[in-house]
Amino acid sequence: MGPSPFTLSGEMTALRCSSLLLGAALLTTACAGSTTKTQSLPPLETVAQVEVPRYLGTWYEIASYPQRFQEGCTATTATYVAGKDGEISVLNRCRKGGLDGTLDEAQGRARVVDASTNAKLEVSFFGPFWGDYWIIDLDEDYRYAVVGHPGRDYLWILAREPQLDEEVSAGILERLREKHYDTSRLQWTLQPEPKS
Repeated sequence: MGPSPFTLSGEMTALRCSSLLLGAALLTTACAGSTTKTQSLPPLETVAQVEVPRYLGTWYEIASYPQRFQEGCTATTATYVAGKDGEISVLNRCRKGGLDGTLDEAQGRARVVDASTNAKLEVSFFGPFWGDYWIIDLDEDYRYAVVGHPGRDYLWILAREPQLDEEVSAGILERLREKHYDTSRLQWTLQPEPKS
């Protein structure tokens, strides 16, 4: 979601208890822990530098590891806006059940936790619970980004447009495999066709 993601201050917005919001809360809680299955893998590396102002704006989710809270989601986006005290407000959106389905939203916030690179962030959608949001691949023109988690349990491929060039996607997948991600787990997100 996020990418999305990805997906950082702002105050929590009171939203209905949607599946996306509840799922985001579960994600940030789950991300707080570490997994034992990846302990034998080398540490996950982030990109060398992220220019936060360039990263802000809307990203389309191209693919992600399936999560219960995203079941039935299409047209998934994450929008980041500069907030107070250096934080970033996060708005995740999707359409449930199809491109014309019901709009589902989750409002959260994020903060940079590694100021030397700006590539390691934490995201919260639920009270005091924060989850890792690491930018592990990023186009030099900020046309795509890949967001991971140090335990490699979560993964989002994000782009500025609803579709991503096949050659670019292939390069991303190759680099993910080099980072010991199981790319066969990726689920490609249905997005609207570009307007002609």
